[in-house]
Amino acid sequence: MNTDKSLLFFYGFDCPHCVLVEKYVDTLIEEGFDIKKLEVWNNKENDSLMVELDKGENMCGGVPFFINQITGKTICGEATYKELKKWAQGVQKNS
Repeated sequence: MNTDKSLLFFYGFDCPHCVLVEKYVDTLIEEGFDIKKLEVWNNKENDSLMVELDKGENMCGGVPFFINQITGKTICGEATYKELKKWAQGVQKNS
């Protein structure tokens, strides 16, 4: 299972923490960042992808969960706009 976008935001429908950060994600998308939003509580495929990607010593185990598939940088839980922008800017194109 894979996605065509490098910046992924996993969230749960009506999760209060997710609702808080989703407004920052939407702002970043408006600014031109290509972030894919994936709801996991009602979508088994998205949930399976999150489980596949959320592993290692910094495992999140829930939502909100952010992963930059190029840099490997993850954010677990609530984050500020500034933290999310820094995470999104970590994407580097292959030369």
